[in-house]
Amino acid sequence: MVLYAIVRVRGTADVPLDVEHTLRLLRLVRPFHAVIYPRSESLEGMLKVVKDWVTWGEISKEVLKLLILKRGRVVGGKPISEEEVKRVFGVSSLDELVNELYEGKILWHKYENYVKPVFRLHPPRGGFKGSVKKPYGSGGELGYRGAEINSLLIRLM
Repeated sequence: MVLYAIVRVRGTADVPLDVEHTLRLLRLVRPFHAVIYPRSESLEGMLKVVKDWVTWGEISKEVLKLLILKRGRVVGGKPISEEEVKRVFGVSSLDELVNELYEGKILWHKYENYVKPVFRLHPPRGGFKGSVKKPYGSGGELGYRGAEINSLLIRLM
């Protein structure tokens, strides 16, 4: 199963209503918020609607583990620890949690009563390399970027 990391790049001004609604459904209400979802047909349709406000790609296991450790929060705002992982998800370690997420046995956003489904990130270290108004393929930062999302996420943490 493929796991997408989706990051909102652009702000909240002058967003059309249908795009704003879709961003809310994805829980991306502010710039530099990130979420993780398994790839599905309905998610692909939502990404097509918000492609001019977000960037996304396939997250690797190492970066996912780092993202959960550094920016993951339990409800109440405290960082996620190994004890919280064992209590909430019923797995023995963080590595096992990452594997379960990758296999689709655990869906991160379904545990919103225990963990925050959104990862709040910093602006990228070194800035964006391209324009935040152009697609990734045309020298910008928006839209699908494949495995390159991992290097962006590391700069955002």
